[in-house]
Amino acid sequence: MRVLIATITAGAGHLQAAAALDEAWRAMRPKDVVEKVDLQKFFSPLHKTVHSAGYVKLVEHAPDLWAMLFKKTDNPKLVRRLTKFRRAIPPASTLRTIKYIKKFKPDVVFCTHYLPVEVMWRAKEKWEGKPPLVATVVTDFEAHALWMGPSSDFYCVAAEETKARLVARGAVSENVIVTGIPIAGKFSSQINGAEVRKRYGLRDDLPILLVLGGGFGMGPVAEILAELDKVPQQFQTLVVAGRNEELRRELAVQDRKHPTHVLGFVTNMHELMSVSDLVISKPGGLTSSEALAMGKPIFILNPIPGQEAANSDFLLERGAAAKVNRVEDLPYRMGQLLGSKKMVEMAQCAKALGKPSAAMDICRVTLERLEAGSGKRVSAD
Repeated sequence: MRVLIATITAGAGHLQAAAALDEAWRAMRPKDVVEKVDLQKFFSPLHKTVHSAGYVKLVEHAPDLWAMLFKKTDNPKLVRRLTKFRRAIPPASTLRTIKYIKKFKPDVVFCTHYLPVEVMWRAKEKWEGKPPLVATVVTDFEAHALWMGPSSDFYCVAAEETKARLVARGAVSENVIVTGIPIAGKFSSQINGAEVRKRYGLRDDLPILLVLGGGFGMGPVAEILAELDKVPQQFQTLVVAGRNEELRRELAVQDRKHPTHVLGFVTNMHELMSVSDLVISKPGGLTSSEALAMGKPIFILNPIPGQEAANSDFLLERGAAAKVNRVEDLPYRMGQLLGSKKMVEMAQCAKALGKPSAAMDICRVTLERLEAGSGKRVSAD
């Protein structure tokens, strides 16, 4: 069997979801041909720069403009009109992508970003033979209208609320499956917390706050640490600055009231979360899903309008998170939360929401759909 996992660089989450599916499918069916592709490889250099760097700059420097664009485009009728226009006059990158897909001849296509959903609509036209099964894997807790497209055979979504949104907008209920957002298998692994704490010089008698700057090291990480220094309770902090090396160096030389360990880009987030008592982060779909899978409550600070604001609402409503809108409110709220019954309850709610096996579940559902469509038994081993 030939499997294509199509994604786009727009923040780290879509890539992480694609990697989780790649890992899960290879574990279930190691003999299959699996390709994970970032469709930006088919963009022109200018298009690639505008798309990837443009998104980061927009959400960082003009969040209100991003919020307006997000809201205006969250309209199924408008999306259908825009897609039909792009379909009539496809950009060169789309044509290059379609050529690649038809040459690869996949049996299954996973889309972990909405752009491949649109591309597959055109790719399925005049397909020689039976077209591939297209699974759209929504990577946030709320599904924007851009995720919906006629090329999708079914959707895999984070929660019942996500499913309800798609069904209300016309999706067939049985074609929307609640699986959770796919995360790496290591978030289900057994971790020796004592060994992790020893490796980083973390004390056993103090709670640990994990401050995340995201894959690109965006957000007011320095301001967060400055405000945490005003909290009277004793704790220690792990900080992940991501790929922002300038930020890592800046934070590493600063003195702190509370013990602070500053890291750059890491590949062992599962270990860091395992020893942490609270995750302070923007509520991206993947980061939130990782924290929930490990039963870790989330403290949200000033989420990006749009998808992060929607994720924030979901987590707050389900009791797995707390939130402040201004960094100066952090000391008071953190002082209330640390060591409280509320924090224990948040951890319990997070654990109840977690879906650590989401990637495997998505692959199993897909195999079942393939079997139903072909009338043949499709082995999961």
